[in-house]
Amino acid sequence: MTDLNTTGAAPGPRKKTSLMVQDARTKKRNAAEKRFRLYGVLAIGIAVLALVTLLASVLINGSSAFRQTFITMDIYLDPAKLDKKGTGAIEDIAKVSTFGYAPLIQQAFETVFEKDNIGVEGMTPKTAAELISPEGSAQLRRYVLANPEEIGDTVSFDFLAGGRIDGYFKGRVTMASAELDSNVTPEQLQLADQLKDAGVLRTKFNWDFLTNADASENRPEAAGLGVAIIGSLYMMMVVLVLALPIGVAASIYLEEFAPKNRWTDIIEVNIANLAAVPSIVFGILGLAIFINFAGLPKSAPIVGGLVLTLMTLPTIIIATRASLKSVPPSIRSAALGIGASKMQTVFHHVLPLALPGILTGTILGLAQALGETAPLLLIGMVAFVRDFPGAPPEGLFDPAAALPVQVYNWTQRADPAFVERAQGAIITLLVFLLIMNTVAIILRRRFERRW
Repeated sequence: MTDLNTTGAAPGPRKKTSLMVQDARTKKRNAAEKRFRLYGVLAIGIAVLALVTLLASVLINGSSAFRQTFITMDIYLDPAKLDKKGTGAIEDIAKVSTFGYAPLIQQAFETVFEKDNIGVEGMTPKTAAELISPEGSAQLRRYVLANPEEIGDTVSFDFLAGGRIDGYFKGRVTMASAELDSNVTPEQLQLADQLKDAGVLRTKFNWDFLTNADASENRPEAAGLGVAIIGSLYMMMVVLVLALPIGVAASIYLEEFAPKNRWTDIIEVNIANLAAVPSIVFGILGLAIFINFAGLPKSAPIVGGLVLTLMTLPTIIIATRASLKSVPPSIRSAALGIGASKMQTVFHHVLPLALPGILTGTILGLAQALGETAPLLLIGMVAFVRDFPGAPPEGLFDPAAALPVQVYNWTQRADPAFVERAQGAIITLLVFLLIMNTVAIILRRRFERRW
């Protein structure tokens, strides 16, 4: 027996390592993780900054829409101009048009000039009356027709100032721009400053912005969101009444009762595809079916509600099915084990546990529908509507507007005052969406059950 000679070198001492000391690979991996976290923080920061910038821009530029400049005048309701026959008959008083009320406003300005010792050289009561919106004469006429017994009395009125005068106190109009503007003169702006110093003119919160109907292009200061708010509420009522029961019933059948075969797979795929269809396609569908085929009126909340129902159904079905799937199978097994039928299991055990998710998905679907514009444009809700719709159900077939369409409509008009009002309407729409999302959170917490 002989010893074998080894040709390789003997191994050296093994390098000692410790878990407490990072090697090169560990340092590289930790550095990559820190960079990834930094990228995530930067992405969130950029998103928050963009959102804050957008909201700040809307709030800064749109908050002025909720404030309006008013001119307070004491108007003598002259019987010689309003009731020339002296009969007091409403038929005779109604014959006086809005042009017949303009001299009353001019006379009030003449009284203010004498009482407060104000005025601008070359400014007559007639040109001074142009500081008041054309809506002022219509406001006077409506008041007289509603209160004919006050003819002969002196009544105090808060008149809307013209759009240019209102813009002057909001920084939108300047003396330099007034020299180039055919709708206002620097002298009128000077008179407005004097009226403000005398306490005749002031800027205050304007509730009429939320309650008045839309106005013509010559009266931006009188335009309001009343008809649009009511129209949006009517459409949401239609969507809630139709989409919630249909969507929940379809979800329960597909998730709990339908057999798993090729046909249900096709239905599920198509529901997912419908959720991704552009909203304007639903507008074309609504125009073809509900208006051209069914003969429903254009610009009616019932048509808008039906179109938005079709658009919201896939969202509600997907959210409801996800809520039903989140209920543990042990709940179903336990109910069936103690003798409950399939129907009792679903409605007595599964559905109550899935209710928070169902309500949340429904409200989020309604919030999405509330902000849709494209399908409503195709069914004619962009029309100019001055009259308020009636009470349901008849009011569902009356012409109306919607909040997102009103925003679009105002941005298409030339007067800068309408752009201000469009941003105010955006704030109102965001408030509605915030309320709906808050309600969704409250309902989810209220009906949430733990198992």
